[in-house]
Amino acid sequence: MIEITVKELRKEYDSSTAVDSLNFEIEKGEIFGIVGPNGAGKTTTLKMLSGLITPTRGSITVQGMDIRKDVKKIKQKLGFLPEDSPLYEGMLAWDYLMFFAQIYGVDKTVAAGRIKELLLALRLDAPDKKIGEMSKGMQRKVAIARALINDPEYLVMDEMTSGLDPTTSKYLADFVASLKVHGKTIVFSAHNLYQVESLCDHVLIMNRGKKVACGTMAQIKKACGAIEYNIEFSADGPFDFEAVKNNGHFKAHTDNMEEFNRITGWVAKHNGKIIDIKTAETSLEEIFLKLMSQA
Repeated sequence: MIEITVKELRKEYDSSTAVDSLNFEIEKGEIFGIVGPNGAGKTTTLKMLSGLITPTRGSITVQGMDIRKDVKKIKQKLGFLPEDSPLYEGMLAWDYLMFFAQIYGVDKTVAAGRIKELLLALRLDAPDKKIGEMSKGMQRKVAIARALINDPEYLVMDEMTSGLDPTTSKYLADFVASLKVHGKTIVFSAHNLYQVESLCDHVLIMNRGKKVACGTMAQIKKACGAIEYNIEFSADGPFDFEAVKNNGHFKAHTDNMEEFNRITGWVAKHNGKIIDIKTAETSLEEIFLKLMSQA
């Protein structure tokens, strides 16, 4: 089921265009990642998806509701985490989250149970520590808990693990992945491409406000990547292809299937022996760098 539909989305600021003619769909209960270099239009896109800024042209529909006409209804179903998320540093996490629960109109008893669950799930065990005394990682967890306090149906996050240490970053990524089990639709941007590749069902790659590629990782790799074949063999040379000697054997590699067949055929024809064949898919990071170099 399609949860969010974006058609010909465009955002202009004076004489510059931040987002230009974006088209994509996000299915209910999936994790959708947006990546791109600085200035690609990621944050602007996320803010439009959240109803925080109005598109210049184009449309966004969420569960069939138009973001322009039904923005209040959509925000009731939304949780938003900005990249820079100022917190009330003089408050305790519990009080801070209860305050935002009341803003959303969450019943106090329901809110208390929800806060308890979130603090436990996020490992935020600091009942007597004010937010300003917490580490950056713990503060980010508080911000994520705030985005979830109204039990949103879909969650939009801008650089959720920006500036965090690897352990905290991995924990938050795993936590976000667990939200999918509860049917939440999650849209986020990140510079950590390994994290995007491991988490996301679909990925949108942007540059200069435009869509460069979009699809599942399998679709993007098929369209923009390659499979590298590493062939280890024994045979007597000379070879009519490049190979290097390693531990008494030879190794050749190629990302071309015809060349792969030619190399293995040559080895067989010359009474050689194939020791091992390993394949390696192009990573999202490699695809990203390739696409950006072509822009």
